[in-house]
Amino acid sequence: MSRCLPILLLLTLACLARFGSAQPVDSRAELKKLQAALEELQAERRAMSGRLEGAERELKRVKETPKVAFAASLGGNGLLKTTSGNKDLVYRDILTNVGGAYNADTGVFTAPIRGVYYIRFTANGPTNFPMSAVLYKNGNEIQLIAHEQSSGEGSDTASNGAALMLEKGDRLKMVLWHNTQIWDNSNHHSTFSGFLLFSM
Repeated sequence: MSRCLPILLLLTLACLARFGSAQPVDSRAELKKLQAALEELQAERRAMSGRLEGAERELKRVKETPKVAFAASLGGNGLLKTTSGNKDLVYRDILTNVGGAYNADTGVFTAPIRGVYYIRFTANGPTNFPMSAVLYKNGNEIQLIAHEQSSGEGSDTASNGAALMLEKGDRLKMVLWHNTQIWDNSNHHSTFSGFLLFSM
């Protein structure tokens, strides 16, 4: 309402100026014009207030949404291999862990809120034995796989990634399948990473 007062004052002064002039004036008609102008200004103010409140709500939602981004590598300097069942991969060399949703002790990423996350991983290993890296959700649902069969001398690198819809508390981990291997060193060849695209 306070924003409309200067304009209302100008309209009132204009009306008074006309009343004070030598020209005949229909005071009721002028009053109706002023009232219509005031109502129009009030409607515009209500519309602007509604837009402002909507923008403030969205800004508050964005500010309250946690920032989530992580990247880690297996690190070390050597080969991980399993010939007696699957093995959980624990990426201990942390590059980024904004929001603290990745646990370097367990290798598990836990979604702090419901939303769409982009998850990606890479795997490297010698080509003399099958290589794998498999993304599991909540311990039993396979989401993504990188797998290479043995092919002689040299080394292979594979990667995979996708935007995943996760509920709050969903857990992601990487697994090395039975009779496969993976390799890394301080140059971060085999990595696990992700970040929140948007909340839902």
